[in-house]
Amino acid sequence: MMESLLIFLQIVFINVLLSGDNALVIAMASQHLPPRQRQKAIVWGSAAAVILRCALTLAAITLLQVPYLQAVGALLLLWIAVQLLRDAQQGAGPHIRRAGSLQAAIRTIVAADLVMSLDNVLAIAAVAKGAPVLMLLGIGLSIPMIVWGSQLLGALLRRYPILVFAGAGMLGHAAGSMLVNDSAAVRALHLTPVAAEALPVLAVPLVIVLALLPRFRRRQLS
Repeated sequence: MMESLLIFLQIVFINVLLSGDNALVIAMASQHLPPRQRQKAIVWGSAAAVILRCALTLAAITLLQVPYLQAVGALLLLWIAVQLLRDAQQGAGPHIRRAGSLQAAIRTIVAADLVMSLDNVLAIAAVAKGAPVLMLLGIGLSIPMIVWGSQLLGALLRRYPILVFAGAGMLGHAAGSMLVNDSAAVRALHLTPVAAEALPVLAVPLVIVLALLPRFRRRQLS
């Protein structure tokens, strides 16, 4: 009984540490929506994060055996970070319909949650030692953390828009970390230990450069 309690507390602690990226994406994707639609995006995005995490956790043993899965997820997360930063720079113009903006925000949140839940899932599966009830209970407790965290981050992003660069950089770092954690991808790319340590750091400016590149091109053409 005591061992199960310790495992449960470890799972809750992992969710506290690893739910920040999910909350960050929800905040960045919903920051330009009207208040009512922003709340809907937060609720649906948070629900998607928890449901996806539960489903992936139950399949964690199979996922551990799939080579290049984290590498593909890393590239997808990198693309999401670039798109979020570009959208934040462009803003939500009047030509964009509100319903479409809400749907686009939810699609972005769901895609990012699917990618970023992989690291969380693998960590929880390792701690839980195959106890699905403990895994699902621990993940369920992440719901209020994701909702509250995304609301707080969203308020900060709207008040200090410059923070969107920090958020995109953090997602880029997470993408780089996912890539170097994929042993098959590391072997295929012949990454040295030094390169593997540097890659997550280099992914931070890479996201910002890729997001701002179209703006520089437009200035050169104008």
